[in-house]
Amino acid sequence: MAQTEDDAQIELWKMKKLIKGLEAARGNGTSMISLVLPPGSQISQAAKMLADEYGTASNIKSRVTRLSVLSAITSTQARLKLYTKVPTNGLVVYCGTIMTDDGKEKQVTIDIEPFKPINTSLYLCDNRFHVEVLSDLLESDSRFGFIVMDGNGTLFGYLTGNTREIIHKFTVDLPKKHGRGGQSALRFARLRVEKRHNYVRKVAEHAVQFFITDDKVNCTGLVLAGSADFKTELSQSDMFDMRLQAKIIKVVDVSYGGENGFNQAIELSQEVLSNVKFIQEKKLITKYFDEISQDTGRYCFGIEDTLKALDLGAVETLIVFEGLEVQRYVLKTSNGEEVVKHLNKDQEKNKELLKDEDTGLEMETVEKTPLVEWFAEKYKDFGATLEFVTNRSQEGSQFVKGFGGIGGLLRYKVDFQGMSADSDEEYFSD
Repeated sequence: MAQTEDDAQIELWKMKKLIKGLEAARGNGTSMISLVLPPGSQISQAAKMLADEYGTASNIKSRVTRLSVLSAITSTQARLKLYTKVPTNGLVVYCGTIMTDDGKEKQVTIDIEPFKPINTSLYLCDNRFHVEVLSDLLESDSRFGFIVMDGNGTLFGYLTGNTREIIHKFTVDLPKKHGRGGQSALRFARLRVEKRHNYVRKVAEHAVQFFITDDKVNCTGLVLAGSADFKTELSQSDMFDMRLQAKIIKVVDVSYGGENGFNQAIELSQEVLSNVKFIQEKKLITKYFDEISQDTGRYCFGIEDTLKALDLGAVETLIVFEGLEVQRYVLKTSNGEEVVKHLNKDQEKNKELLKDEDTGLEMETVEKTPLVEWFAEKYKDFGATLEFVTNRSQEGSQFVKGFGGIGGLLRYKVDFQGMSADSDEEYFSD
């Protein structure tokens, strides 16, 4: 489960990166085509529409624009022929001539099968790609569990994006507090406490049944709501599963029970729900800072130390700033040996760093990859989990500025200074 969550996060990061690149792309005239086909639409209809557009575009007066648009339409038609039907989540095609950083023109055709269904259709010729459809997909689709509990009954529900779903509800008949009964008053009070206790137990058992699948919590966070003290009693009860207790993100007071209470609980916890990724990020980086302040030695930061720790298999959680601008160069010396260097934007301008130290000649570049991309592909090989963080929170910003935006939580203590001293000794003994 954690592995699939990891994969989903990587997919999301790749999609963000692709969208950023498409958003920045610009072309001359209106030769950039954005085509979006929702699930269930027909490829043949889209092909017919493109054929009609081809006829219309043939009348464009400007020769350069006309040729660009016709070329883009032809490429889009060719790409559509690769599909017999629209994929289950829909199809997005971007095609056109874009201007590169060197001022040259480059033809691009990209077809994307979204990871979530799209519900809009679109065809546009413009001087940019319209990526709004894909950006909407990136909006959090985390699933949150709700338990709305009061003296009359309990409702269990899910909230995913803007869709709410009631999984189960049941009613309960609890005795009220009263001072009558004479000698039996104590017995009545005891029966009342017992029934309340049984009610909390029933809710706790149902919560495990609905919110835990294959021994893992199946929602991002849990909101407890209610009009009486039951919700607090449940959250503090020993009967409530520890795994679910750890996922409680808010306890809210609502005026009603049942469906109305569910709606009110969603409204009152809106801010927490939108910030859940933000909160997870803060928790992770705070844990990282705690390791540093307690000087446990179970942490690493900076590219060099983090890569050493990865090679040792010591990294449990690799933390990387999603906007890290470091390139990984694989260079070949005149002897045929491969050298790996990690350079930021400023270092890339310094050609001396790409020269062979022995001969002074510039080394051959075998491969150049953004380091973040390399981590996204290779992190599993090192037995680590990968967490991307932003610089939008105070902790995130501190991590990026103070630690270079790369670090890790380790499984055990690693002495990096000792390792570098050993390697120096080896170097001198050679």
